[in-house]
Amino acid sequence: MASTHIVRHLRQNVISGGSPRGRFFRHPEPPRERTRVWPVYISFQGCPGRCVFCAQSVQAGAPPVSLGETLAAMEGGLAQAARDGRGPYELAFYGGVFTALPEPWPRRFLEAALRFRRAGLIGRIRCSTRPDACPPGLLAELAGLGLDLVEIGAQTFDDAVLIASGRGHDAQATRRAARAVRAAGLDLGLQLLPGLPRHDPAALARDVAETCALAPSLVRIHPCLVVEGTALADLYRAGRHVPWPLEATIDALAEALVPLWRAGVAVARLGLAPQPELEAAIIAGPRHPALGDRARARALLALVREEAAALGGAPAGLFAPRRFAGQLLGHAGELAPAYAALGLPRELLRFTRDEVFFLAAKAV
Repeated sequence: MASTHIVRHLRQNVISGGSPRGRFFRHPEPPRERTRVWPVYISFQGCPGRCVFCAQSVQAGAPPVSLGETLAAMEGGLAQAARDGRGPYELAFYGGVFTALPEPWPRRFLEAALRFRRAGLIGRIRCSTRPDACPPGLLAELAGLGLDLVEIGAQTFDDAVLIASGRGHDAQATRRAARAVRAAGLDLGLQLLPGLPRHDPAALARDVAETCALAPSLVRIHPCLVVEGTALADLYRAGRHVPWPLEATIDALAEALVPLWRAGVAVARLGLAPQPELEAAIIAGPRHPALGDRARARALLALVREEAAALGGAPAGLFAPRRFAGQLLGHAGELAPAYAALGLPRELLRFTRDEVFFLAAKAV
């Protein structure tokens, strides 16, 4: 059985006799797919306007180009990758609103991708879109052309925050769009943007509950940053927007992770991918190179706290899967005092080959 190694270690090193007493538990995070992504940037294309936080021109790392140039670059790059024997890739359309591109561009992009898919270079295709650009008929057509997953930029389910952010749609549009994506036979992804104007951690908790109810395959959570050249930067300088502090953001992300994991939702990313151009343009907001890792470590601490509360006595040690060795105590060991306060100093932490955790109780 999976826990044999833990039980043997306990009997040899922790318990003087009898069966070990404590709690076995598993980490609830669903497996995360590790795929190579081929990004195609359609920055601003299909967008009805510009949201207060929008910094696509910086995130893409290049100025916007025409759809024809984008398609030609995509085909040329993929053809070269095929000649080089690289791949397979997940083709991802970033930026803009893929489902709001003028006809016949969504079809042209997918028909071109299909040729590479048949050759084995592309294994999966996804796109990002807005909640108010998901007509059921179009989604069904795109699914028939090979689209696999649609990520909806929900940002939040708080209507007041959506208005303050200039989104141009309400939360009900996101609910309708999510149902339409699933009805078309497509996988659903949702993107959340905590820290927008008038948004707070309590609102994020409500967003997470709504997200779980919609049962997406994956979620990305990008804490809001103030980027030069955006309307949000003007609000920040005018004192009308206060970004979330870093520590409060990490705590809020950690609290969001556990219910998402338990609902079977894969959290694909926490925070924006590091890009030199973007980093240079950020003027305020919660950013840290290990933001995601720090949040995941605090979420794991919350799970251990739950088990410790249910233990019914003082712990004798924690046995954790070896793959969590770099995460358990947090970034630079910042969570060591919290574990010590639970009665789990470093010397009572062990890592094993098992995939289960075991929180041992002291003999009474």
